Amino acid sequence: MSKVEHVLQQQDGAVLVLQINRPDKKNALTLDMYQALIDGLLLAAEDDVIRCVLISGSADCFTSGNDILDFMAASVGSDKAALPLKFLQTISTFSKPVIAAVAGDAVGIGTSMLLHCDLVYCTKDARFQLPFARLGLVPEGGTSLLLPQQLGHRLAFELLVLGSRVSGVRAAELGLVNSALDHPLSEAKAAAAQLANMAPQAVKLSKNMMKSHQQATLQTVLVDEVEQFKERLASAEAKEAFSAFIEKRQPNFS
Repeated sequence: MSKVEHVLQQQDGAVLVLQINRPDKKNALTLDMYQALIDGLLLAAEDDVIRCVLISGSADCFTSGNDILDFMAASVGSDKAALPLKFLQTISTFSKPVIAAVAGDAVGIGTSMLLHCDLVYCTKDARFQLPFARLGLVPEGGTSLLLPQQLGHRLAFELLVLGSRVSGVRAAELGLVNSALDHPLSEAKAAAAQLANMAPQAVKLSKNMMKSHQQATLQTVLVDEVEQFKERLASAEAKEAFSAFIEKRQPNFS
């Protein structure tokens, strides 16, 4: 097992396991962690031995989203600022199966990345939240396209604009995840092992057939969302929301 900027990478037979491992910061994602996730996916894409990728967090947290301080520091002219978009482009076009095992919090990108996974298993008490508007921001990760398609406008509005928190049980009821279980990682590993033993080209072609009809639209949406997201990061509303978050107070948007 190797450690690359708080992302543990381990090959288990034909399955590449990428574990988000920064528990002291609730697995908040830094830009270097995005790069490590990208590197893992690219490795898996190029290695014919690897048939499937499994993404997990720790036993009590998947990821609390972006590391706000790291994100704010990089938003001013850093080349690394493009890494979140590159990660989303990489996972959304990844040709092999991607499985996620979620426990605890999956906030922001922690939820939106799951829309690009092929199978998702979570704990019953997992907590999914997309608090973009609460932070003065707008949806990202393809959520403005994929969630209304999957849930309809009103439920998508509840998640994307109200930023309501959804439990693992409700996420399963809504179809955001496959199952809410006591041991999602075990189920994810079993599914990964099953996929790894199937005909690889048949699996890849089947996945492509399911996603190709709107892949171009999705890629356009990902870029459009990021452009609007960048604009919102510089807004007075977002600055007030981030300041309030850091200072542990309620934001004042009046």
